[in-house]
Amino acid sequence: MPDPAASATPDNAAGATEPAAGVVREFPRPTPESPYLNRELSWLDFNHRVLALADVADTPVLERAKFLAIFSSNLDEFFQVRVAILKEQEAARLGGSSPDGLTPSEQLRAIRARIADLIDDQSKIFSGRVVPALGEAGVVLCAWDAIGDDDRGFLDDVFDRRIFPVLTPLAVDPGHPFPHISSLSLNLAVLVRNPRTGERRFARVKVPPLLPRFVALPDGERFVPLEQIIAARLGELFPGMEVESHCTFRVTRDADLDLEEGEADDLLAAIDLNLRRRRFGEAVRLEIDRGMPAEVRQLLVHELALHDDDVYEIDGYLDLGGLWALYGLDRPDLKDEPWMPVVPPALAGIGEAPGDIFAVLREQDVLVHHPYESFTASVEAFIRQAAADPNVLAIKQTLYRTSGDSAIVKALIDASEAGKQVVVLIELKARFDEMANIAWARALEQAGVHVVYGLVGLKTHTKTALVVRNEADGLRRYCHVGTGNYNASTARLYEDIGLLTADEDLTADLGRLFNFLTGYSRHVQYKRLLVANTSLRARLTELIRNEKTDPDGPGRIVMKMNSLVDWDLITALYEASSAGVSIDLIVRGICCLRPGVPGLSENIRVRSIVGRYLEHSRIFAFGERAERHYYIGSADLMPRNLDRRVEAVTPVVDPALTPRLQEILDVSLADDVLAWELDPDGEWHRVSPRGRCNTHDRLQELAMARARRDPGRKTPMTAGPGAGAQG
Repeated sequence: MPDPAASATPDNAAGATEPAAGVVREFPRPTPESPYLNRELSWLDFNHRVLALADVADTPVLERAKFLAIFSSNLDEFFQVRVAILKEQEAARLGGSSPDGLTPSEQLRAIRARIADLIDDQSKIFSGRVVPALGEAGVVLCAWDAIGDDDRGFLDDVFDRRIFPVLTPLAVDPGHPFPHISSLSLNLAVLVRNPRTGERRFARVKVPPLLPRFVALPDGERFVPLEQIIAARLGELFPGMEVESHCTFRVTRDADLDLEEGEADDLLAAIDLNLRRRRFGEAVRLEIDRGMPAEVRQLLVHELALHDDDVYEIDGYLDLGGLWALYGLDRPDLKDEPWMPVVPPALAGIGEAPGDIFAVLREQDVLVHHPYESFTASVEAFIRQAAADPNVLAIKQTLYRTSGDSAIVKALIDASEAGKQVVVLIELKARFDEMANIAWARALEQAGVHVVYGLVGLKTHTKTALVVRNEADGLRRYCHVGTGNYNASTARLYEDIGLLTADEDLTADLGRLFNFLTGYSRHVQYKRLLVANTSLRARLTELIRNEKTDPDGPGRIVMKMNSLVDWDLITALYEASSAGVSIDLIVRGICCLRPGVPGLSENIRVRSIVGRYLEHSRIFAFGERAERHYYIGSADLMPRNLDRRVEAVTPVVDPALTPRLQEILDVSLADDVLAWELDPDGEWHRVSPRGRCNTHDRLQELAMARARRDPGRKTPMTAGPGAGAQG
């Protein structure tokens, strides 16, 4: 494989031009024809890139099924939140439009058209390519109608013992009102007829969500969908009635929590209340079998208070998120080879003895890169040793999302029970993790941990931990600042970066930040840390503008992030481009900037990398390589991150670490396997293959090479389980 650094986009990229002296360039504001791309449609473009991963023939087939499941789950959340918000705006007849000039109604129409194409592609990929490939590999999805009598007898027994007792048919008649249909549940709509009176009735049967979605036949290679087994035995749920028809349907409801300020006197209670409300949110989408009878469709649309435009007809199975069940099969031959994260070389010699990791950090900063380097042997080890170390006096940490069996939370509880001062800020408003965070908050409180529930009006999204230790020369502070959550499960799937350091200025800044989060303060000054919603926006804008006013000539900007939405920062990037600054943006998800527009953004290139790992780190680099400044942190360039969240971004100044960040950027810019590029017309296309550089494979190779050449390593050490599946 060619060296990615050799084929990466050069820092003196061609096309950088300097404006003529005295020329002042005009920058268009958002209009329907403006270069600001629509946020919602850009997200759908991202999910299309995820779907495309399911259509790569040389990818292991269960991985292809996994990407179909991720695409489906992503789309569910898009409807639960983004479409729900637009529908609320439309219903309220709110004036105005999005920055690209579209009203809520226009956005909803554009979204429907785009999603109709996407679900059509999804059905074709699943039925036409993934199902046959699964069958060839010995994982056969069978329809009830295609199996023989012996198999039906086996499934009849399964139905009688394990399925029938769980089912509850719900009829709709004058004595039985239309039932509540829970969000994202899979259901059977059934029409039954009384053979004596000829009277016809509608009934709903919910497919039990806690039973396996696919039931294995005795050979262990063939699987029948649960809903088809239930459908074949509907007569037993309606004895004496004739089952005229049945079909599947699924409802999606508004899941965006609307926390009123008046409810915030007790934030935990307010979130708990809103979670109950979420179950009864307004319906925003109805998915149905394409062959559903018109009268059943009309009944569902009426009872759910929907419109015809909210209905999506599906060819094949509804809810391909159920394919996670197949991905869970013990068939490693049909999945990516597991990656065992290496121990970060600087930490290779440490054990579990309290103080080992702090001795390392007194000598050097440590940069950790997940999932290539072990989260367990670095970030978890940092917290575990702090909890066990008798010289540690205090631990302060933020938690946004964490795993169900979190070793970090358990260590924090142990630390508190050992008499240490432990402060944890748990963000209860972390969407779809609210229940888990409430449970962790209560468990921590019971152990005596000081728990703070976040700030009213702001989400605390920063990924930071601070340890205060008593040492021979006085108190010393150590910290971790990262781009990802304190979650060992997602650390095996999400690409993230973290900095472990004893830097006095940075740790002092974190002390100030935690005091702000737990106490009362209005004006906090930070020496090194960039914090939203105070200094981060202004400093990033300044760093961008400095590149266009560099006395040595137009500069260089490389940014890696999840999303780019903020119009003010996009405008600053346009201005820098027009001043001749060469800009490369690596944006995994939403990008509202239109690159390559003459006179506006001709010096900006945008690419997205999607693949085995979810690109989650944020890296911001400014200047030419010889004097480049690097920053990492929790914030994307979105209004919510910059204005409505608490975020932390730190400079990385250690010359021993900055080449690692540059290496990540170089490999990402060299990728011609996983990468897509954004055209001036707003369309994404795959990068033309050149040297066959796959970012994820290449960074694994570099991590292994770095581990092998570590002189302190006696044996090839690895730590942590292999890459897992997402939530």
